Amino acid sequence: MKDRDETIFNLAFRTADMLVKMFGSNCEVAVHDFSDLKKSLVYLAGNVTGRRIGSPITDLVLTELAKPFMEVHDIPNYKTQSSKGNIMKSSTIFLRDDEQKVIGALCINYDISLMIQFEGEMEEFVSFDSEQNKSENFYSTVQDVIQNMVDQVIHGFKKAPSLMSIEEKIECVRLLEEKGAFLIKGSTEYLASVLGVSKFTIYNYLQKIRTHIEYHIDGPSRMK
Repeated sequence: MKDRDETIFNLAFRTADMLVKMFGSNCEVAVHDFSDLKKSLVYLAGNVTGRRIGSPITDLVLTELAKPFMEVHDIPNYKTQSSKGNIMKSSTIFLRDDEQKVIGALCINYDISLMIQFEGEMEEFVSFDSEQNKSENFYSTVQDVIQNMVDQVIHGFKKAPSLMSIEEKIECVRLLEEKGAFLIKGSTEYLASVLGVSKFTIYNYLQKIRTHIEYHIDGPSRMK
C-alpha cells in the first residue's frame, strides 16, 4: 500500500467495520489491496467465507482487472457460495486513487442461506389452493354484510339501479339468493330500497326464482 493511498484504505476499513456492525454476524466485508494480488486481502470485518488476512484475490475480481482500468465497474448484488456451501449475496466496490487507477476493492458478502430456507417455507405457508376460487370478507355488523353483498352484485351490472330493467333486477335477486343473502333478516328490505321497489316485489321475484329452480329439479308435474 502506498502512503498516498493510506487515506483511501483507512476509509474502506472503517466502512467495513460499520457495515458489519449494522448488518450483523451474517455479513462479511473484505478490503483488498491490489498491490499484491497473491495476498490482497488486507482487512476483514466479520467472517462468513472462512478466509484470513493474506488470502488471494478472487477470480471474479481478476476477470474485471483484466480490462482497461476505465472499463472496470463496481459489481452489485451477485450470487456467491462459500467453501462450506453457504449462499451469499455479494457486491464489489472498486477503490481508485487520485488518478482513477484501480488500487483495491471493498467486497461485501452477506450469508442468505437461512433466508433462502425461510423463503421456501414462507412461500409454502402463504400459498393457496389453486383450485379454490373463493373470497371471504369480515364485518363488524350484520348490516355491513348485507350492504357489501348487495353492492358487489349491483356493481356487476355497471349501471345505476334506477336504470336496471325488471329482468336485471330479477337477476340481481337471483344472484343474491345464490349467495345466501336472504338468510339474513333485513336483507329483503335493504335490497328493495336499493332497487327502488317494494319488499313485496322482492318477494315476488324470489318466488319466481325459487319456482323456476323447483321446476328444473323436480319437473313440471311438481310445479305449483
